[in-house]
This record gives sequence, structure tokens and C-alpha cells, in this order.
Amino acid sequence: MAKAQVEERDKARFKKSERRRQILLELKLHPHVRISDLAARFNVSTETVRRDFDALSDKRLIARAHGGASAPAQGHYPGLDERESARIDERERIGRRAAELVGEGETLMIDSGSTTIQMARALAYLGTPCTVITNSIPVAMTLGHGAPQVLLCPGEYLAAESAVVGTETLEFLARFNVDRCMIGSSGFSEEGPSESVRGFAAVKRMMLHRAAVRHLLIDSDKFGRKGLAHVGDLADFHSVVVDVRPQGALLSALEGAEVQISVAEQQ
Repeated sequence: MAKAQVEERDKARFKKSERRRQILLELKLHPHVRISDLAARFNVSTETVRRDFDALSDKRLIARAHGGASAPAQGHYPGLDERESARIDERERIGRRAAELVGEGETLMIDSGSTTIQMARALAYLGTPCTVITNSIPVAMTLGHGAPQVLLCPGEYLAAESAVVGTETLEFLARFNVDRCMIGSSGFSEEGPSESVRGFAAVKRMMLHRAAVRHLLIDSDKFGRKGLAHVGDLADFHSVVVDVRPQGALLSALEGAEVQISVAEQQ
């Protein structure tokens, strides 16, 4: 077989998982990779490589750049707008399942995040009469024209998160006792949820402290990840609402802490 034919055959062997592994390997060796170069190497279209980049970017394994990609900056955590455009189906399912847990007349606290916004949308759609206290402006706006009564916390405004944090926020939350709280987090491991956004961990801890029943809304992309600030222990939660059932050490830790696992099934 001619050398050119062998090379073409080897290129054709690259499957999706192998292409993406090779892309990550290239970024360990080079600061930037180009779509056109990878398309030629893998013998695929540039659109195929773009889809690979999208998938890796959604998992925050690469940073998109004009015509290619680079390794993500250390310590970078995407803002709310960027997170809202990723894993939409998973977060919608989690949001619907969480909204179904809320009973008529209940009081609850909802923190800021891309998944809790989906929960607020589902709650607004259901039209459940309840009272919601939140530090998230999108959550407040989503619920503000529906059945729920909304109390928006004061505090320091974080533009990238469309949310408020700080001493005033915590003091406001401390005035209330609620039936439930619904919070998300940046990471989730057997040590519990953790947070990467400045000021969010303190808000979540206060909500946990003021709620009788406590729920964590978390998609499986965050399993095994750890943010900068520890939010709480697994035993602090009554349930986790997830898109996929955890496995391994995380599952064992949840079962050991007697945390109910609620899987949001596909409809």
C-alpha cells in the first residue's frame, strides 16, 4: 500500500472521542490550535472540528479563539451568560423537577445561577402560589409577573452574574425562615458543593441555614469538580436534583449522608 494511502487510512480512523483527546493533547504542547489545521489532520470538515471545540468549551476544557482554540486560563470561571448557553436541556430538566417539589403557599429561597433560573421559569409556568426570596435579578424578573410573590435581596451588584451579594444580602436573608431553599453550585464532590463566584458561598450558606428543607440543583458536568469556597457538607441537604445519577465515590458519599437523589428524567 502506498504511503499516501496509509496516511489517509490512519486519518479516517479518528473517532469523535479520539479527536477530542488529540485536541487536548495538542493544547498541552502548543498555546493555540487552528480549526483548519486540525480538520486536515483528522480528515474531517471544519464544521466537525468546530463541534468538537463547542463540546470541549462547554466542559470548560478549552477557550474558544478566532479561528481556533487555546487552553483555558487558570482560575477562569465563566459568567452567567456563558453558562446559560451550555447544557440547556440538562438544566431545563433539573429546573422542571425542582419546581415540582414546591407546594402551594410555601416560602422558599432561590440563589443565583443558570440552573436555578431554569427552575424559576418552570415554577412560573406551573403558576404555583408561593413566596420567593432571591438574590438573583433574572429569577426575580422571571417570577415577578406570575403567581409567586417575590422579595429581591439588596446588596452589592455583580454585573457578570446579574445578582447581589455582600453584608446587606446576608443580613436581609437572616430575617426570614423559609420552607425550602434551592441552590446551585460551581462544583460538587463527596466533600459537598463548592463555589467559584465571589460572595456566592456565603449567600448559599445563609440560605441553607434559614431553610427547613434544602435542595441542591446540579448537573452532572459539575460532578467531581471543586470550586474555591466550600459551601456545605452533603449532610446539610435533604436532596440533590440531577440530570444523571452520580456514580462511584460521589454516590457512596450521598448514600452515606442519606441524601435523596432525584433524577430529572428526559420527557
